[in-house]
Amino acid sequence: MTKVKIVYASMTGNDEDMADILSEDFENAGMQVEMSEISQTDVQDFQQADICIVVSYTYSDGLEGHIPDEGLDFYHDLLETDLTGKTFGVCGSGDTFYQDFALAVDNFEQAFQTTGATMGAPSVKVELAPDQEDIARLDQFAQTIINHFQKKD
Repeated sequence: MTKVKIVYASMTGNDEDMADILSEDFENAGMQVEMSEISQTDVQDFQQADICIVVSYTYSDGLEGHIPDEGLDFYHDLLETDLTGKTFGVCGSGDTFYQDFALAVDNFEQAFQTTGATMGAPSVKVELAPDQEDIARLDQFAQTIINHFQKKD
């Protein structure tokens, strides 16, 4: 059975909601999903997964590209991890009030690209909380990753 690991950082609950939406999409495709909060997760947990997902908000006052403080250790560990053969995806929320909208999504995407993993779908950025249109985009994001992974086999 295909294993999916979803790691999320969520201050307001918006990104946890996004992780829940994705979890349901992958489970409906017959995949085994494990979801965990970023500060409670070791990057090595991705070694047990076939598909690796990060869902993160962008912290407006954060350092290093606005990665949430609770995700900095995870982010640094990701940069030093070999995930060759894995499929990854990144999504997250931001606020267009700030100049750099959802920059943590871009930074996690770039970090994954250093791991040897293959991007399964273009990243998705959501303005604050996911609305119906965003939910449809998240569903499509998950489906694109599922299709990419199934073609790989």
